[in-house]
Amino acid sequence: MKLPLLAAASGLALSAFLIAAPAQAQGRVDANGMPTTDSTPAEKAETAAINNQVSTANAAADAQAAAANAQSAAANAQYQNQLQQNQAAQQSYQAAKADYENEIANYDAVRERYARERAAYRRGVWPDRYARYVIVRDVDNLVGQRIQLITGARVGTVVDADLAANGNVAALLVRLDNRKLVWVDAGDIRYSRADGVVMTNLDRNDLYHMADQRL
Repeated sequence: MKLPLLAAASGLALSAFLIAAPAQAQGRVDANGMPTTDSTPAEKAETAAINNQVSTANAAADAQAAAANAQSAAANAQYQNQLQQNQAAQQSYQAAKADYENEIANYDAVRERYARERAAYRRGVWPDRYARYVIVRDVDNLVGQRIQLITGARVGTVVDADLAANGNVAALLVRLDNRKLVWVDAGDIRYSRADGVVMTNLDRNDLYHMADQRL
């Protein structure tokens, strides 16, 4: 009884295989009618299109990244260049500032020496009549006037005036009779408008020496 049952079971399995095989073969066959796993032309075209899309997208992404990198590099180069220019300008400014401060210090030192030398000159005693006639704003009347010593001797001619910030006369430029020019401080000059007399209490030789001084 077992043999007929086994034979029947084997026959059933073989029948099932023979039925399934044609079904699989009907899925995809080659030109010879044999089953195959090769892609169809349509599938190959679709795959190629997808690959082209991916390649195009990758190329676009790479180009965009390269452009962004180039833009960033250009911006960084511009920043570095501007930074170097700013540093150079700052260094130039500091150097110019140091030079200016040195010049001011030297100029102030020379002016102090000049003032000390001027202060060391002998001043005569003003005649009572002229002691109070200090110069204030009589520039137009002063230019062209002859200037005299307290002895009455003429020593030069007023050719210009230097005004202080408040408009008062700070000094007179005098062309001495020896053709030299000298600035005489307003404190060393008296002016009598009534007499038309411009007077200095400095000595003639001191005026000549002052004309040779330079700041």
